[in-house]
Amino acid sequence: MKKKIALLPGDGIGPEVVNEAVKCLDAIASRFGHDFEYIEAPVGAIAIDQTGNPLPESTLEVCREADAILFGSIGDPKYDDDPTAKVRPEQGLLRLRKEMQLYTNIRPVEAYPELIDQSPLKNDRIAGTDFVIYRELTGGIYFGEKWLSEDQESASDLCLYTADEIRRIGHLAFQAAEKRRKKLTLVDKANVLESSRLWRRTITELGKAYPDVQLDFLFVDNAAMQIVLNPSQFDVVLTENMFGDILSDEGSVIAGSIGLLASASVGDSTALFEPIHGSFPQAKGLNIANPVASILSAAMLLDHFNMTEEALVLRQAVSQSLKQGVVTSDLKSGSPFGTSEVGDFIADFAGDDSASDKLNDENIGLGKSTII
Repeated sequence: MKKKIALLPGDGIGPEVVNEAVKCLDAIASRFGHDFEYIEAPVGAIAIDQTGNPLPESTLEVCREADAILFGSIGDPKYDDDPTAKVRPEQGLLRLRKEMQLYTNIRPVEAYPELIDQSPLKNDRIAGTDFVIYRELTGGIYFGEKWLSEDQESASDLCLYTADEIRRIGHLAFQAAEKRRKKLTLVDKANVLESSRLWRRTITELGKAYPDVQLDFLFVDNAAMQIVLNPSQFDVVLTENMFGDILSDEGSVIAGSIGLLASASVGDSTALFEPIHGSFPQAKGLNIANPVASILSAAMLLDHFNMTEEALVLRQAVSQSLKQGVVTSDLKSGSPFGTSEVGDFIADFAGDDSASDKLNDENIGLGKSTII
């Protein structure tokens, strides 16, 4: 199968982790006989430096012509530390989501048995955790009308949703629940917000079309507490833009590192795949960034292409790297493995169906070659 993939490495560690994801995709392509064509384009701070625009029209065109988008990260201290900056890297990602109508963000949250001690939460709290957050991505307070008074003493941000916006992501969340453990939790603030009451009415009505899925509701403050107290109770979590932004980052502590969490942003005609971590400019060029989230994002990209077996193989390769301790120092202090070495191991394992028989434990312990 031939697919065209837009590469948007972005800023900071983005190019490094995307490079490892591409390495793994190439290994999968070689093993399964696929042809992945990559077209790279700038976005974020690097695009501002080059063109003055965080999302140049040429980049947008590359994305429109691609079958999917693999994204790195955006952000740079020279913009983050300047509150007066009118043009910011994050504007590029927000516009990309809007222009491509990527209205659903999907973020899996899983407790890996090999890393359960890495989490700041107690083992018995997080064991067995495996849920996914469906976050509405192109509406709500982030995109609503913004107002600042002339004297700059008052400001407002409008949170606006339509029933159609809620239904389209609701269908995807219910369909995901049907394929999982058949439970969907809507997170809102319906005791206070009119927009949340619209969400609750719309999803309740929509749920009638999915009788096999158990639907329940949590206010966002309670949901935030429950994710810490008992995360294994969740299967599919559906929520609006800002709530989802906050809850998905909270969920990252369960895995033990934000460097493990992948995400997809899905629309009707295309999809974007990215790690949820930021650009981590302090680690740029040091070969210490964890590439696993980007590699798992590539696995979600394979799922999007209906390459289910290929995605499973890539996830198994990631699992093997965790089991063997081939991880970056954020997961194992003093690890001899860097970004590229972890990527090499996962790519080698994913690309060779007999790799498990060729592991060299002695070399792994020395931080050298991992596959004979």
